[in-house]
Amino acid sequence: MLWIVLGIVVLLALVAMGIYNGLVSTRQQTENAWAQIDVQLKRRYDLIPNLVETVKGYMNFEQETLQKVIEARSAAMGATGVKQQADAENTLTRALGGFFAVAEQYPDLKASENMSRLQEELSSTENKIAFARQFYNDAVMNYNTKIEQFPSSIFANTFGFKKKELFEIIEPEQREPIEVKF
Repeated sequence: MLWIVLGIVVLLALVAMGIYNGLVSTRQQTENAWAQIDVQLKRRYDLIPNLVETVKGYMNFEQETLQKVIEARSAAMGATGVKQQADAENTLTRALGGFFAVAEQYPDLKASENMSRLQEELSSTENKIAFARQFYNDAVMNYNTKIEQFPSSIFANTFGFKKKELFEIIEPEQREPIEVKF
């Protein structure tokens, strides 16, 4: 009888360890996914000054447009937390959209090889950011599901596993595609 009780206790301990380790693993996946977004955003932030410098000579009369991009980049770089980061990134995306719309009016700029290369790199980076956001949201969904499901919810509450935010678009106009032509 003692062996049966001991076996049940060991089995329950193993199940508890498995559940706890599963929660830790999914939490780490969400943190890794956030880090991947951060890497791509850094790449984007590094491209923007090059883009601004490239067009400065062509767009002497469009300083307000350039300033909006610079300010949006600064705000995005200083954002903390998922919601604030998402809002700042959406503002930066809108500023870049306005920037490219104004740049369309400058034929010499459109023909610039450097501008074309930067545009291609930025477009590639935007695709990578979109993929990283999707990966992050998938990881968060998996994590949030795990901490809400029984019996892992018991361990999640006991050990302080908190629900994470999705990287979402809140404002409807942010869902509209930005048209960029060069």
